This record gives sequence, C-alpha cells and structure tokens, in this order.
Amino acid sequence: MPLRQENVPRVMVTGLGLRTPAGSTVNAFWEGLLSGHSFAAPIRGFDTTGFPVNFACEIRDFEPRDYLRQRELTNLDRSSQLGIAAAADAIEDAALAPIDSTRCAVVAGCAMGGLGSLHKQVAVVMSSGPQRINPLAATIFMPNATASLLSMRFGFEGPSLCIATACAAGADAIGEALGLVRSGVADLVVAGGAEAAVIPATMAAFSRLGALSQRVDDPATASRPYDRDRDGFVLGEAAAFLVLERSDLALTRKARIYAELAGYGRNCDAYHLTRPVPGGIRAKQCMGLALTDAGLAPGDVMHVNGHGTSTLLNDETEAQAICALFGIDRPPVTSIKGAVGHSIGAAGALEAVATILSVRNGLVPPTANCRHVDLNLDVVIDRPRRIRKGPGISNSFAFGGHNASLVFTPAPAS
Repeated sequence: MPLRQENVPRVMVTGLGLRTPAGSTVNAFWEGLLSGHSFAAPIRGFDTTGFPVNFACEIRDFEPRDYLRQRELTNLDRSSQLGIAAAADAIEDAALAPIDSTRCAVVAGCAMGGLGSLHKQVAVVMSSGPQRINPLAATIFMPNATASLLSMRFGFEGPSLCIATACAAGADAIGEALGLVRSGVADLVVAGGAEAAVIPATMAAFSRLGALSQRVDDPATASRPYDRDRDGFVLGEAAAFLVLERSDLALTRKARIYAELAGYGRNCDAYHLTRPVPGGIRAKQCMGLALTDAGLAPGDVMHVNGHGTSTLLNDETEAQAICALFGIDRPPVTSIKGAVGHSIGAAGALEAVATILSVRNGLVPPTANCRHVDLNLDVVIDRPRRIRKGPGISNSFAFGGHNASLVFTPAPAS
C-alpha cells in the first residue's frame, strides 16, 4: 500500500453548510437522502409553457434576507446568494478560533456562474435599451463573483479562486483547496460550489442536447441513476461548502471534525465534449490517483458516492471504471442525483458532503428511483445500508472530460 507523504499537513473537515432541494441544514439534507425520496417537481421559478421538460429539483425554502440586505439582493445572482448562505453556515458550524486572515482562502466552483442574471439583463437591453442595464451587471454574472464575495464577507485575504470545470467544479474546488493547505499557502480554506441553473436558457439547452429526462408525467421518478430505464438527468440547484483546516490547528482547538480529506485525483478524458471515453479508462485512473494520493489501496474503500447522472453513457462508463479498479470485491455504490437532481457546478461539493456523512455515520443512502440495476455494480437501493466505517470516494465526471475524485476518511481518534 502506498504511504502518505511525510511532512505534508493533513486536512480536516471542520464545518459544513449547504442549500439543497432536500433541505437547508445538514440534518435535513441527510434525512432527505436516507428517505430515498425524490425532490423533483414542476418548476415554479419561471413559466415553462412551450418547454419540452418542465420539472427540476428547485430549492423551495431559501430566504436570502436571512443573510443579505436588500441592496445586496438586487446586485447578486441567485447562485451567489445560495453560496453565501451555505458558506456562512459552514463557517458558523466550524466555530472557528481567531485566525490570521492572510492564511485563509476561498475556492468556489461553478459551471454557469451568474447565467440567470445575464439572461435577465439581456432581456432588459433588448426591451428597454442599453442604458437600462444594471450598472453592476458585469460583476453580478461574472463566474468569480461567488469566490470574491465570500472573501470580502469573511475578510479572508489569502487566495480567492474560481474553478469552472463544469460538473466537476465543486469537487475540483475542494481538491484544489486541499493543495493550498498542503503546500503551506493557507491554514484554512472555505471550499465548495454553488449553482442556480434552473433557468429558461439552461433548461432549453440541456433539453435540446437530449441530456434531460423526458418523464414529464411523473417527475418524482425521472432521475434513475444506474437503473436500466434511465433516460437522462434532472436539473437541480444547490450550494455546498466545507471548512477545511490544517490538522494540527483543528486538533489544538478541539474542533469537531467530520472527516479527513485524504486524497484528490483529477485528469481529463481528452476525448469528446459530452461523451466519456469508452471503457471509463480515465475515470478509473482518476480514482486511482485519488487513492494513491491518500495512501490507500482499492480494497480499503468502504463505498463510492458515484457521479451517477441517470444518463445512459455516464452511468455505464462509470460502472466500467469502478469494475476495472475494484475488481470482484466492489464496494457499494450510491448516487444522490436520484433525490436532488444534478446541480452541475455544485454537484461535486454536495456529493462530497454526502460522502462525509456516510464516512462519519457508517451509513450509505439509497439511490432514489433505482429499481433494476443493469450494470455490474452493487448499487444501494430501497433503504440505507450499514457499512464499516472507513474511506469513501466521491466521483465527479464532467462535460468536457473533466474528472475529479475525492477521498474522505474517518476523523482521527482524539
């Protein structure tokens, strides 16, 4: 088994915050996943008349005024609003001690950025002329808005980075944050992803691409990761952020530690904009890189939180990669996208939280709507499954061939 690199700081997860269709607290999100319930429903955010797909996984209970003043609401995209709320909850959850602000960093992932605000401002220009556009429009929909806003809100003066690797962005943000701590650049990083992509342009684009499930008659059963009858993903929105802290600092202040972020792997298929490379060879390599980085072997892994989008090729290719890496002793696999949909740039961060909770509790949520597995995987279905506490992998495999895998292990003994 590969050994951990000596003299490299270990990194602990000491805070969690999120906004999801399943709930806006960690406990509500976890209970929602364990229930096996799907949160897909007809879209309320805009008029879907004429749209071939009219349902998604929206966040219904978000009250931005709990975190932002009215003027801020006017000048922030919904994705940034969600990100600020989730990150603020993560900071509060971590109960941080006073820390050098120059040693604190932010890494935020997104795929669409402020596309919803861009959509609205284009409509203003077209209907009322260029002089009516919001003077701050450019800063509202720029992709790095959430990262910069979080740095300003918390006074973090270290690196403030935006990761835009499509559906892998949230996972890559967390992985790059791991590198910041290990390299000595930062002692603490708030990392994750935020996306509010349930908007007309995105729904139309993904529908036109043929990526969305067409089950308009029964949205709650539309997302079926790893199921033989899967026909596409359900678009979702979410934000999830982790507080990542250098191990010695977390232990010194006796922080509550959820898990250790032990490994990160990333590579690229370099093959096609929307199709994964046949056989899942790059996805297999990506998971292997993450395990090597963590000093672990495939046999150490207790479960895989899969990318599992409910599309034909993604699920098949990921299954091939898992089988190739783990062999006949494959760990149980789950996908939370059957419950909360695919939140694109936030998905990897949200799934990281689910993986952390599984590692912490020794419990894997069922894959909502998966009834007939046509892949050679041990998919957790019907009800949660107890597992021995140990390492878990969270996979994110994106359009453009971006692959990212994160390895979380149980918190060290005090």
